Amino acid sequence: MSNSDMKPQAFTGEIIVTLDVMLAKRKVKSKDLAAYIGITVGNLSQLKSGKVKGVRFETLARICEYLECTPGDILDFDWSAPLD
Repeated sequence: MSNSDMKPQAFTGEIIVTLDVMLAKRKVKSKDLAAYIGITVGNLSQLKSGKVKGVRFETLARICEYLECTPGDILDFDWSAPLD
């Protein structure tokens, strides 16, 4: 069987945003973080709920800077969840 005959396997998984957990650990209010990174509280809420399609590296860096964490502290990957 050649490589061209092989179909790619279906990929399943989901990025899990755990920003709310880190905010609680650091005792930081959403409005304070939103002001620091330069986005609205509404947009931060969307990010916290995982309802965004993406996030700029600059925004991610500012979040991590303010919360003194790494991206791995606020993002996780669930292999068992289906992708939309």
